[in-house]
Amino acid sequence: MWDYPRPPAAVPSDEHVVVRLGGLVIADTRSAIRVLETSHPPTYYLPPDAFSHGALVRGAGSSWCEFKGQAAYLTVVGGDGRREEQAAWTYPVPSPRYTALRGYVALYPGRMDRVTVDGEQVVAQEGGFYGGWITSRVVGPFKGGPGTSGW
Repeated sequence: MWDYPRPPAAVPSDEHVVVRLGGLVIADTRSAIRVLETSHPPTYYLPPDAFSHGALVRGAGSSWCEFKGQAAYLTVVGGDGRREEQAAWTYPVPSPRYTALRGYVALYPGRMDRVTVDGEQVVAQEGGFYGGWITSRVVGPFKGGPGTSGW
């Protein structure tokens, strides 16, 4: 992960990604895009058709990425009325280098009940801003924990 590039790379993935919230599978795909950036575990972006109907609702707020552009936040809705506000984001009009991400959705795995990649449970990257997905394939230390903001 320390050899990941900066600016980040967007790499197609055929790994099996499953997201559960409120006791329901709300996303299931083998067509994700992994964004790989120095000092971060990968962030997975899922195609919109991976999500069940009604699982994503436009949320309040936005943020700016120096590489990908303006992100819009989404509320993630699961079973039993469970709602996670601003738990996902998308780039409606990404910068030219990241047009493959247009419409794809990333989410904070720590805000979901369970997220798996090829059957392995994902551990969320520390910190309230970063959305990295930690699996046994990546080795830290990772940006996001206490004392890492200057990395």
